[in-house]
Amino acid sequence: MKTVKILMSSLIAASMIAGFTSCEKDNGSDTRTDTELGGRISENLTLRAGETYSLVSSLQVEAPATLTIEPGVTIVSKDNGEINYILIEQGARIMAEGTEQNPIVMTAEKKSAGAWGGLHICGNAHTNAGEGTMSEIGGAPYGGSNDADNSGSLKYLRIEYSGLALDPEHEANGISLYGVGNGTKISYVYVVDGSDDGIEFFGGSVNIDHCIVENCTDDSFDWTEGWNGTAEYIIAYQSVDECDCLMECDNNGDNNQAAPVAHPTVRYATFIGNGSADNKRGLRFREGTYVKLENALVCGKPEPVTLETSYTVASFDNGTSYIRNTVIAGELVNEEGTGYDNASFLAGEGNGADASLASKFTDKFVGKVGQSGAVASSDDWTAWIR
Repeated sequence: MKTVKILMSSLIAASMIAGFTSCEKDNGSDTRTDTELGGRISENLTLRAGETYSLVSSLQVEAPATLTIEPGVTIVSKDNGEINYILIEQGARIMAEGTEQNPIVMTAEKKSAGAWGGLHICGNAHTNAGEGTMSEIGGAPYGGSNDADNSGSLKYLRIEYSGLALDPEHEANGISLYGVGNGTKISYVYVVDGSDDGIEFFGGSVNIDHCIVENCTDDSFDWTEGWNGTAEYIIAYQSVDECDCLMECDNNGDNNQAAPVAHPTVRYATFIGNGSADNKRGLRFREGTYVKLENALVCGKPEPVTLETSYTVASFDNGTSYIRNTVIAGELVNEEGTGYDNASFLAGEGNGADASLASKFTDKFVGKVGQSGAVASSDDWTAWIR
């Protein structure tokens, strides 16, 4: 079967498209099979259902193009010494909607953490990092004033072996969401066996649901720069020693009071750590972040919940932040030493401590305590990843 390369720049895309014998164009869209993906594209591109594609370099989608990935597509990052990742710029979109029976898979030829650079989406929603902010990978601008911005849709998507490190300060997550607006839909995403973080939010207002991060060797979920969306039915699961926090949660490390302040809602969540004494923190709230945490289960970390920095602690003291209907294995730790503490947590609505919490789960993370947790045994929405 013929292999067609699409290593395009925006200046030569049209002439290259005209010469491809196995391409079909329809109303300005470009549909390809058996291709090698890379370069910059500024025209709509559709990857056909059930086909396998090779990512041979960075693939950067420019406005106003849409990258459409149909159900059952597999994208394999080549082990070729290149910096391979997929980046959706401001004003461009990705429509990657698999199905439960035919998910989309983004993986790597080299089956180890950090083999490729993952998926990056840049939107026009807020960030508190100031003007001129650029993505860590790809150097694309992000941020703006449109919190309803729409960068597309991700559904039934599996990402494996992400986390490529360019240098000690720049590592790629499984999914990096830069100023992504709440017009973007993200559901049923599974990030597994990566390096660095699973899913990270850099500002924005995007909401996620039914998302799983398993064995990503830094933090499972991470937010900073003022993210204020909602995460419902999420799972962080760690079984390897390298894994750090189940959630690392910041407002802004340079200015803890930067506005808009990070203030997401996290509910119906299961967090299961690796039991490591070295990476002891589970949910780490710090750097001025606020949070509303409800109906969560947290175990497998010596310090399942920690509060750091005075502004974060103050938000719990004044009720801006809260934890409700949450069960932890261990004690909440206030590293500031004053204010909201473990006794405050236990006095909260529906909260509790259960040293045997880990025994409540089957199949890694299936199980709830009352209405708390992400997955009921009677309604296992994670079955599609098995």
